[in-house]
Amino acid sequence: MARDDTSMIELSIIIVSYNSKADTLACLASVFAHPPTVAFEVILIDNASSDGSAEAIAWAFPQVNLIAHPENLGFAGGNNLAAKYARGKRILLLNPDTIVFESSLDALWRFAEREPARGIWGGQTVFADMKVNPTSCWHRMTLWSMICRTFGLTALFPNNAVFNSEAYGNWQRDTEREVDIVTGCFLLIDGTLWRELDGFDPQFFMYAEEADLCLRARKRGARPAITPTARIVHLGGVSEISAAEKVIKTHKGRVTLIRKHWPPMQRALGLVTYRLWALTRVVGSHFVADTQKGKSDVREMWREVWRRREEWLAGYPSQGSAK
Repeated sequence: MARDDTSMIELSIIIVSYNSKADTLACLASVFAHPPTVAFEVILIDNASSDGSAEAIAWAFPQVNLIAHPENLGFAGGNNLAAKYARGKRILLLNPDTIVFESSLDALWRFAEREPARGIWGGQTVFADMKVNPTSCWHRMTLWSMICRTFGLTALFPNNAVFNSEAYGNWQRDTEREVDIVTGCFLLIDGTLWRELDGFDPQFFMYAEEADLCLRARKRGARPAITPTARIVHLGGVSEISAAEKVIKTHKGRVTLIRKHWPPMQRALGLVTYRLWALTRVVGSHFVADTQKGKSDVREMWREVWRRREEWLAGYPSQGSAK
């Protein structure tokens, strides 16, 4: 059942949408076609979409608690607002560009019931062709991982957990495992823990907000983990305007993470390394032949990212950070 005020809600599913009408409708259709067996509700924040998302969602899924916000609050802000209305014992953050399968939600719930002390739980994500999408979880960013990226070791040895530590090397997310970060596209969190953390830090407008959340949760004793039994499709990046904008927003999120979580000496070295890494991408793009398909677009993307380096090196402006 979705919203039933006569019963206790166990699970609150939160979706934040922005100009992704078709994908959001498909996501909601999959949720209601394959609902969890526990009592649940769906709360959806539409971040001032201009593609008619709010109207289409309201018409197709009247059972959804829809909040059509007049401005774009970002991913962090949207989830924080929606969570204020959540009545569930646990909160599931679900991206609008996802599709859940018949057992997805129940498998994740059972995992949480079996290991409640973890506080945060995730699953395995796959692309539309059912190949593993490894972005369901990450190891925390470190100075070592940045050095490996900068000097090409990650690209040379993508399957090596030492040189590609953030992606856990070649691990296919096919075993249950404790991880540093569960990605916000499919993240289940204990409601009490969410409130103790004050949700996402609103400083992270988009990208790295779940990394910050998980790192703060670990300091409180949480041990995030994923299970391959809970599997969903995650397409990724459907609301992005351009590749350059996505890279810049990602950089801003990661730089904000460095500034917030790294000690002073590592922070200084990390920011220098980050600048050097972006520069190596720009220089490297000049040696790619224009005849290769799409390479000129990649070159221009990195030029745009480098031109705007002071913007992303500053990170996101402070908005009253979470605890």
